[in-house]
Amino acid sequence: MKNIIYYSLTMISLLILLNLTACHSTNNKKTEQAQQTTAVQDTHPNIIYIMADDLAMQAIGAYNGRYKDIAPTPNIDRLANEGMLFKNMTCTNAICGPSRACILTGDYSHINGYYKNESGGKFNDKLWTFPQEFQKNNYQTALFGKWHLGSEPKGFDMYKYHNSANQQGEYWNPVYNENGKNVKEQGYATNLTTQFAIDWLDKIKNKQKPFLMLLQYKAPHRSWQPDHKYEHIWDSIEMPYPENFNDDYKGRELTAGDTEMTMDYLSRRDMKLKRPKNLKGREKIKWDFYGVKKAEIVQPEGMSKEQGRKWRYQKFIKSYLACVKSVDDNIGKVLDYLDQNGLTDNTVIILTSDQGFFLGEHGFFDKRFIYEEPLHMPFIVRYPKKIKAKSTNTNIVKNIDIAATLLDIANINTAHKTQGKSFKNELFGQSHSENNAMYYHYYEFPYWHHVQPHYGIRTDKYTLAHFYYNVDVWEFYDLTKDPMQMHNEIDNPQYAGIIKHLKKRLQELMEKYNDDKPLDEFRKITDTDFGSLVKLDKNESSVEKIISGKNYKYKKNKNENK
Repeated sequence: MKNIIYYSLTMISLLILLNLTACHSTNNKKTEQAQQTTAVQDTHPNIIYIMADDLAMQAIGAYNGRYKDIAPTPNIDRLANEGMLFKNMTCTNAICGPSRACILTGDYSHINGYYKNESGGKFNDKLWTFPQEFQKNNYQTALFGKWHLGSEPKGFDMYKYHNSANQQGEYWNPVYNENGKNVKEQGYATNLTTQFAIDWLDKIKNKQKPFLMLLQYKAPHRSWQPDHKYEHIWDSIEMPYPENFNDDYKGRELTAGDTEMTMDYLSRRDMKLKRPKNLKGREKIKWDFYGVKKAEIVQPEGMSKEQGRKWRYQKFIKSYLACVKSVDDNIGKVLDYLDQNGLTDNTVIILTSDQGFFLGEHGFFDKRFIYEEPLHMPFIVRYPKKIKAKSTNTNIVKNIDIAATLLDIANINTAHKTQGKSFKNELFGQSHSENNAMYYHYYEFPYWHHVQPHYGIRTDKYTLAHFYYNVDVWEFYDLTKDPMQMHNEIDNPQYAGIIKHLKKRLQELMEKYNDDKPLDEFRKITDTDFGSLVKLDKNESSVEKIISGKNYKYKKNKNENK
């Protein structure tokens, strides 16, 4: 009996010991895995790159925009409060597709070959892009939302991008290309795109591997269609006007004064007018886009010219800000998801746009100019482990710097060299750049919006630009004295020395970036038809051809404005 008891006790002790050893081993393994995961997260953080389309700094509360109390952006502001807000992130070619190409490649348009939207062709998918580099370096990668480059996205395990209306996409019930297959979805695009992104995060198989996700909203791009719940949110109030809303373009008659982006060029579709039910096919497009050509003024009967201009602005800005409101709501959903899943501390989250946008400044909507509003992209970065909360950066950085910076943050070394340079050290508060100038070049003309091609330099104090297509006009602005750029001081003898110095610096930048070419070569780029963004069927036609009734191509008169 004693032997049996002794044997039983011995077996129990042995089992307890084995169990403790197993538990200790399991705990050690879990601890080791946790340490490995932490080590990976510290050196290779998750990255969520959020880019809205045509999002203006003026529409964001954190930038102290004039609508901050009327149309607040609490979720975007939260990112700024918990991270770094950039005040001088600049776009090297302020138009949707070309800017996206510059961001992806880290190179100027004349290097990546994607100069313009209209007749710009497709982005060359043989080129190096930063998502491909992330994918090669063990990152799980995905793209959701607007692509707008024509060619197939490369470097993504999963993509689902807008694939209708020349890849501009639709706000309601949009068609997406999901890994090569078109899928029509039901609902509002901003909400749908966010849900696709969250669903992908939920389904990530390997939770130990870091991820890179590009979340790129169509909103608030034209035609500014709000979610139904926000369609009438500001009907009872009059939105404030920018100080230079009534710009007379004195001293800039051939440039700012000769565009098709004033309040007179907003269409019936922009104004949310109800289309007659009996229209079919191209008739619908012609009716919708009435207003985009000269002498096609859209406004209620009985209004004066000035009343109509203000009416159009109010309709535009309320629709635009309502679209921004949905973007802000959905950024809140992403932030909540990160919080609820323990991903906040290990995830770099970026909020930006493809360029800035005019919200009535100079009486304009749209972008394209080297002027302050389109030139400046909102750019906010949160990374709790490395970036100081409520920090601000005022140095001049460029959209071509983003690729190198993201790779640097992720500690990914690549042999590929970009024209852009990393500003990671500035993000992490380790140093400050001495760079205080950037080079700009815009090519598209005349369609859309009739903005003269130009190149220029923007420093911390001045803007100098040369408009060259069928004019030969220089503009110079002292941003300290004239931040709204109302006075072209190019002929002011007081600035002669400064202008001479800036022209020299501009020439140096053009040489540095290998864009020092004769003007005729620049004009040739503008005139070249590189093809359509997407291939149209024989029964289809571009909006450009339908509303104009012909190929809208400008033929330069050699004797014009010499």
